[in-house]
Amino acid sequence: MNNIIYGIRPIIEAIREGKGIDKILLQSNLNSDNIRQLKEELRNSKQSFKLQYVPIEKLDSIVKGANHQGVVAYCSFVEYSSLEETVMNIFEQGRMPFILFLDHLTDVRNVGAIIRTAECAGVDCIILPNEGSAQINSDAVKTSAGAVLRMPICKSLNTKTTLNFLKASGIKLYSASEKADNNYTQVNMQEPLCIIMGAEDKGVSKEALKMSDELLKIPMNGEIESLNVSVAAGVLIYEVVRQRNQF
Repeated sequence: MNNIIYGIRPIIEAIREGKGIDKILLQSNLNSDNIRQLKEELRNSKQSFKLQYVPIEKLDSIVKGANHQGVVAYCSFVEYSSLEETVMNIFEQGRMPFILFLDHLTDVRNVGAIIRTAECAGVDCIILPNEGSAQINSDAVKTSAGAVLRMPICKSLNTKTTLNFLKASGIKLYSASEKADNNYTQVNMQEPLCIIMGAEDKGVSKEALKMSDELLKIPMNGEIESLNVSVAAGVLIYEVVRQRNQF
């Protein structure tokens, strides 16, 4: 329970102090003055919170009988970075941006494994959608061998807005897709780029595919049609490393 806080006043104070919060669980059909104040704090905050209404039994089971006052918050294990500042810093340091966008991956172990590979390969940052993505929790920290604590991780509130920002910054978008015409080795990766990896069940979203500059595929010679997303990400990440280190 180290990443959980509960009670109206502690959560209000956490919001005011800018403490990273991934999700807030609020008791259904609760409408006290304190709850209204909490909702007002959420509306006024510059952060974006996942808010979910749940029965009181759910909250009771989380806090093991403690007085939660109808609200429980899950705090972030990491301090999220600003994408704008991160990209600006990369360019200012004279480096060629190498970014990963994990498009609504839901398996925390896959996310952790990808972040571990990314950190080893020198990826500059990871982008995660604010909604519909696996939480960066203790399992992610463990699976990544602690890499999530070293890797800049940015939240995306809107996929289209985020990808438009990257494109406007001169960063090309490459999506992993079995529908691609080109194998991943046939694409020039010696330029500022962001690789987009899709969800385990649906792949890259239609919106992200439409906005991509190139689609990449990894040849499949066996009977199974696709790789695990963390393995596929590793293949593409190290193709970037290979191309950029070949001279």
